[in-house]
Amino acid sequence: MSDLSILFPGQGSQEPGMGRDLAEKWSTAMDMWKFAEAESGLPLREIYWEGDASDMAKTDALQPGLTVVNLSIWSYLKESLKPAATAGHSLGEFASLGASGILSVEDTIKAVCLRGKLMSQVSNEDHGMAAVLKLDQAAVEEAVEFGASETGKELRVANYNSPAQYVISGEKAAIDAAGTVIKEKKGRAIPLPVSGAFHSPLIQDAADEFAAYLGKLDWNAPAFPVYFNATAETESNPDAIKKIMCSQMTSSVRWIEIVSNQYAAGARNFLELGPKGVLTKLLVANLKGKEYEGKGIGNLEQAEALK
Repeated sequence: MSDLSILFPGQGSQEPGMGRDLAEKWSTAMDMWKFAEAESGLPLREIYWEGDASDMAKTDALQPGLTVVNLSIWSYLKESLKPAATAGHSLGEFASLGASGILSVEDTIKAVCLRGKLMSQVSNEDHGMAAVLKLDQAAVEEAVEFGASETGKELRVANYNSPAQYVISGEKAAIDAAGTVIKEKKGRAIPLPVSGAFHSPLIQDAADEFAAYLGKLDWNAPAFPVYFNATAETESNPDAIKKIMCSQMTSSVRWIEIVSNQYAAGARNFLELGPKGVLTKLLVANLKGKEYEGKGIGNLEQAEALK
């Protein structure tokens, strides 16, 4: 039985030139870029192959652009891979839906085009996110509870990335209050360059509009298990999957539990398909003291070596 888990990265993994070498060699990948451009109304290849970092970070472009890269690499390699499971981090979860057949590739790209557009429109100068480093989960949750209760404002842990890295999301007054506790506990809170409080109830209106769209898509049982951000568990019933994904935009990303649960189920070989290898680096903290193999495939040369 396969011990392979396929991981797909999310926002923050973009880089200049991503996906270009594969698309210029393989027409299927190029067609994905063209389809995403038509759906998003954005010149994605120009942005990611010739643009600057500020344009590449814009949510409405990033979500379809990165999803195309992730799915292009998967599509190029899938005949050589026999995954036992998959998971994607935040935005990357949609690549897992496409790879496992829960959604068609076309519907996956359409969905992230809308998701990116909606999330780019929730800009609020009073909302934000911050990465928290050098504290354990209990300390981070204590700081979040203090920030929320002290200010009466919304604040939650948005991403449980690793035992040494968390992301908090909410109103900036609450983030600042939590920051005093984080500093007292010798941790670090680093503001993130985002336009809204993602993975929190503060973007509920956008999440409701997105859920209405997701409800119209055709949902299928996965070809192999998908571990979902909101539950850290697998699900095979299409209706239940749709319900989970309708809450994904406002739910926490439970990545620590996802990796732990995959390992407990027998995953020992983790392959990240997408740029930068962010999730591969997180494995070091998430699987500390355990035996595993982890590597990232982010370009054509690396993909060719795996075939």
